Amino acid sequence: MPFAARLGRLAAVLSLLAMTACSTTSAGSHVLGNPENPYPLSAPPKVGDIIHLPTGILVTPQQMSAVVTDARIAYIGETHDNPAAHRLELDILKAMEERKPGKVALGMEMFTRSQQPVLDRWVAGELDEKSFIKQSRWFDTWRMDFGYYRDLLLFCRDKHIPVIALNAEKEIVQAVRSGDLSALTAEQKAQLPEMDLTDRYQRAQTESIFADHSHGKMAVEGFLRVQTLWDETMAETAARYLASPAGKERSLVIIAGGNHIGYGFGIPRRVFRRVPTSYVTIGGREVVVTRKEEPVTMNVDLPDFPAPPYDFLVHYAYEGLPQPEVQLGVMFEPTGKGSGLIVKMVLPDSNASRAGLQEGDVLLEMDGEPLKESFDLVWGIKQKHPGDKSKLKVERKGETLSLEVLYKEGKQHQHGKP
Repeated sequence: MPFAARLGRLAAVLSLLAMTACSTTSAGSHVLGNPENPYPLSAPPKVGDIIHLPTGILVTPQQMSAVVTDARIAYIGETHDNPAAHRLELDILKAMEERKPGKVALGMEMFTRSQQPVLDRWVAGELDEKSFIKQSRWFDTWRMDFGYYRDLLLFCRDKHIPVIALNAEKEIVQAVRSGDLSALTAEQKAQLPEMDLTDRYQRAQTESIFADHSHGKMAVEGFLRVQTLWDETMAETAARYLASPAGKERSLVIIAGGNHIGYGFGIPRRVFRRVPTSYVTIGGREVVVTRKEEPVTMNVDLPDFPAPPYDFLVHYAYEGLPQPEVQLGVMFEPTGKGSGLIVKMVLPDSNASRAGLQEGDVLLEMDGEPLKESFDLVWGIKQKHPGDKSKLKVERKGETLSLEVLYKEGKQHQHGKP
């Protein structure tokens, strides 16, 4: 071999070795910068700031939307009880629909697969809000105030945007939480998606969440199985929809809690395993608190992860609903006679106690509407706000009474058995 050729080959080998050496780290070396925030801002972020985390560049909502709508999937990690998070979701969905009219769907953690027929009827305009909430079993499945999601779901109904129920059924969740997967029945195993329980980042996150609690190893393992079940079920549902005749030409906006989307190892990675396609992740961070209620926080010290939590991070306030919800302050259950609800307990210093309700009273009507089942009372209370009143028709020891309730804010609850 000529000397020049040998020299060229040697240079190529040395170059390859140098590249290999640069791509590894030796024991004791440190990573340059913070992988989760490689380009930190020079000043603390404020409400309205949107950061593209991989580059540290501040962008406008329009610039973010232009990037997000290029992707086939937009994942949004929400704070469930923050209206600002839901406005962000609605803004992204509107931008996607404007960019791709008639070619968008919304996937929601908040609904289980068995609720899909009701969602289809809602999008078709066949149900009003009360019928939708009742038939979807909203108060049983998700339990949060419907007001957080109303505008988003109304937009889907108005634009006939398909809403996809992503999540697993409660029964299979409980079975997976309670025991090892090998202990499930054949019928239960048939409901399971493909389960990858080996993701070390998800395990590290779960162990961190439980580190401040004395639940024990069994609880940690049970929650890890459930978290994986949720993520895998939602990923499988989304992937099946995207590959289906109904979804193959559509883009998908997926909304779920931040722990299902942040850092990508929850739903996004598991969807990509099934359907490799383009996606963008968006998250929010509360920088001020403007709500009246004291935020409920957990003392969690998450481990370091080797990537930014989201592609885009939107900074907003932690808000309350414009109209705070109120409660009656009773425990009740149906009489079993086809109508009426019997009061089992009246909470002290509640709206119910101030109105004169007593244990053993049978609630017959609210504002002239018959109370035939638990949903009727729950729905009626959900329509009230601080300062509102209602008339209750009550049967007490064979006598019919009319009581007026004045609704005030406060930590009181009504709980009913179906």
